Amino acid sequence: MRDQIVNSRFFKQACYIDGRWIKSNEDWIDVDNPANGDIIGRVPKFSAVQTSQAISAAAQALPAWRATSAAERSALLRCWAELMLQHADALAALMTLEQGKPLVEAKAEIVYAASYFTWFAEEAKRAYGETIPAVKPGQHIVTIKQGVGVCAAITPWNFPTSMITRKAGAALAAGCTIIVKPASATPFSALALAVLAEEAGIPSGVFNVITGNASAIAATFTASAVVTKISFTGSTKIGSQLMANAAQHIQKISLELGGNAPFIVFDDASIDKAVAGAMAAKFRNTGQTCVCVNRFLVQRAVEPEFRKKLAIAMAELILGDGFDEGVNQSALINRAAVEKVNDHINDAVAQGGQLILGGVSCPQQGGNYIEPTLIANGHSAMSVCCEETFGPLAVIIPFDKESEAIAMANDTPLGLAAYFYSDNIHRCWRVAEQLEAGMVGINESIISNASAPFGGVKSSGLGREGSKYGLDEYMEVKYLCFGS
Repeated sequence: MRDQIVNSRFFKQACYIDGRWIKSNEDWIDVDNPANGDIIGRVPKFSAVQTSQAISAAAQALPAWRATSAAERSALLRCWAELMLQHADALAALMTLEQGKPLVEAKAEIVYAASYFTWFAEEAKRAYGETIPAVKPGQHIVTIKQGVGVCAAITPWNFPTSMITRKAGAALAAGCTIIVKPASATPFSALALAVLAEEAGIPSGVFNVITGNASAIAATFTASAVVTKISFTGSTKIGSQLMANAAQHIQKISLELGGNAPFIVFDDASIDKAVAGAMAAKFRNTGQTCVCVNRFLVQRAVEPEFRKKLAIAMAELILGDGFDEGVNQSALINRAAVEKVNDHINDAVAQGGQLILGGVSCPQQGGNYIEPTLIANGHSAMSVCCEETFGPLAVIIPFDKESEAIAMANDTPLGLAAYFYSDNIHRCWRVAEQLEAGMVGINESIISNASAPFGGVKSSGLGREGSKYGLDEYMEVKYLCFGS
């Protein structure tokens, strides 16, 4: 399987700048397979010089791309999406090789990623302006929307394709050009997208992919007066630094940062549905998603039943290499990720948590594996309740009153996603309005889709991706005043 993937036309060990594939003459970054530690390939370790070249290419391509009609941009995005779906199996295999997620999940991500191109292909034709009643006779007031210009995107490793398409799809639909800096752990999925961009007919310089020194590339983006927009998905710490640096040229910035999602189960909920939702919200991508549940808050009357049924469901999870049949929990991205989950487990147990299931790090064949773990008797002082875990650890915290659950859920500087289960419609509205999160799943745990606005509040970020609001992130409103 590995040889088939690395010998395919999608496996590029070069950056894509101005429609050309450029290799390094000096430094490289090795990329490994999280399932076994094997090096699968390498990509250029580019820095400021090559980043500046990519910015120049995007700037040169901008006038012609901006001048294309919305219908033309729409058609190209649709073609790009169709090519992704045609080659979904190959793209998914490449993703599993470098990121580790189960193959079935990787293929689902390719379909999900393509949906952003399809969505923004339609939104490109709906970037409406408006007319406004004038303040004096003979005057006409009109607004139009125009793309912001050259954009830069810095994307994470946990969703190496869809985190690019929901940024690039919006940027290109708006008439912007873009440079993408993928995570060094998962660059090949981004480069495979560039292969298909070329085949779809995306003009040279409109979509560029550069790999290398993250801090140097980011610094070049923020130091450039040409780059007018930066979109970043990653940690709150790095997002804060980017935001500060972007102030130099007043760059428009979107930030999708860390999460600490609560999952509340009220005593009037369907426990079976809540458990099914918990499994999806916690263990997708082996717990490595920014909207993953970090804390299970369960009303005391139903906590024993929920805990028992969740433990049964978790015991059926299958851990192994993402390519193996039936596997739904795979290796974490690196050894540091395993150590962080282990630290959270040890801290929770040391603070009185009851280990119900798992808790074992199991480095199979050199891979970054850890068993799905369930801990009961949790409380808010535990590290798992204060820090984003990013792994397959579930901690249950009992509560008595609705107000207590809301206070616990909001007791964090982060506010990306939140979930709760209740069959009381009045409670559903009441709790949803009080939760401090940009996205709330109500009796629903899979909340991400292209038509919905994805983003957080508080220290979880700025702006929204996907939906009609996602296009606005890459556009400026221009006011035209016609005199008599």
